Amino acid sequence: MKYVNGESVIHELTRVSRPGRRDYKGTAYIKPVIGGLGLSILTTSKGVVSHKKAKELGIGGEVLCTVW
Repeated sequence: MKYVNGESVIHELTRVSRPGRRDYKGTAYIKPVIGGLGLSILTTSKGVVSHKKAKELGIGGEVLCTVW
């Protein structure tokens, strides 16, 4: 973990997709986390990427988790 002034840099890590409920999003439906301060991790046909890279590539995928 990384700490700045005694405070953790990662505040929250939330799992989105689960074995019983997969969450797939297209490019138009991928939203920024906490107004762009955080990021979503997606698994796509191009590998595991952030939501920013997925939008840049123009591909959607399964949202694994969000981090901020």
